[in-house]
Amino acid sequence: MLLVEGDPWADWFNGLQHSAFHLEVRDVYVEPSENSRFRAFLAGEPASDEPPAPWHALMRKVTDRGIPVTRVRVVTVPHSDYHRWLLSVTDRNIQSGEDIRYLPRRDAGEVPPDDFWLFDDERVVYNLAGDGGEPAGAAVTKDPRIVDYCRGVRDRLWKLATPYTEYVTT
Repeated sequence: MLLVEGDPWADWFNGLQHSAFHLEVRDVYVEPSENSRFRAFLAGEPASDEPPAPWHALMRKVTDRGIPVTRVRVVTVPHSDYHRWLLSVTDRNIQSGEDIRYLPRRDAGEVPPDDFWLFDDERVVYNLAGDGGEPAGAAVTKDPRIVDYCRGVRDRLWKLATPYTEYVTT
């Protein structure tokens, strides 16, 4: 496994040939770029009308090339404050071309303890987090056993998960 520091994400997404899948399993994330919007949500303030984030522009660029970007968020119900906020802003990801599904943890069965991205069904990138939950780089592998495992997790959970637009209306 290769430890990667810095911000190689745009390069990884721009180099995609077939697909990207993200599994999210944590109930709370500490993403510095989200802090002010999350605090405003907790204070009951209306969502600001912000321009698309660089992430959304990148996702639009990738999905416009015909590359599907999919996610399954395994969530505890009732939702954490973070996931309540995330549900309120995920429509921006959907508008950027991502296909995001939700799966209550109680219905998921066994899930890996760590988030990962599966790129082109051949490379797994684990999101690393520091002690406070903040991003701390990534670990990358092409080990076929790990790739196969992650592919199996994706296929199983995708079938069980509910599309975002349906999930938020139920």
